[in-house]
Amino acid sequence: MMNDKQVIASRIALELKDGDLVNLGIGIPTLVANYVPENKKVVFQSENGIIGLGPDKGEDNYIVNAGGIKASIVQGGAFIDTATSFTFIRGGHIDITVLGALEVDQEGSIASWIIPGKLVPGMGGAMDLVTGAKKVIIAMRHTNKGREKILKKCRLPLTAYNQANLIVTEMAVMEVKKDGLHLLEVNPIYTIEDVVKATEADLIIGDVKEMRGINNEN
Repeated sequence: MMNDKQVIASRIALELKDGDLVNLGIGIPTLVANYVPENKKVVFQSENGIIGLGPDKGEDNYIVNAGGIKASIVQGGAFIDTATSFTFIRGGHIDITVLGALEVDQEGSIASWIIPGKLVPGMGGAMDLVTGAKKVIIAMRHTNKGREKILKKCRLPLTAYNQANLIVTEMAVMEVKKDGLHLLEVNPIYTIEDVVKATEADLIIGDVKEMRGINNEN
């Protein structure tokens, strides 16, 4: 049985399409690459200067991703300087960015970089990514020790306003649209009522389907 992180990552992998240039944030998002089938040609970009990021192959090299985790570069990939890397990001060339969040709300606003009064490593490239990417997917656990993370309005300082397109948790898949937050899919080990109870945001509930990707189906 998959754990929560694997459920989230495997479902998000279904959103990636052939030819996509994708940026994966630290934490759960980095796992998404593990669930992309070999016959699907997705190029991963890392803001520290890699186009064609690959997994850690146990090689003796100095390649790391943006989170400082050992990685590799695929055949045909390239190392680029930081200025060029952020030109890709700010220029709107990233098809999808996947990142975690501390909070996200029903308007698609994201709080991901600081909890006031606590030490944090910094905001990284998140603010550039969520405004520059064509599609923004939030990958996170549904609650934090029982406390809701999907809110009517974010309470923490914002990374960006109204930029999230899709939210994927271990419980459900939700899409941000102009009229609100739509519940699209629910993990079969939970009920719609479970999801509603764990969510402060108002969910628009229509034809809710079973969450895909859990058993590696398309």
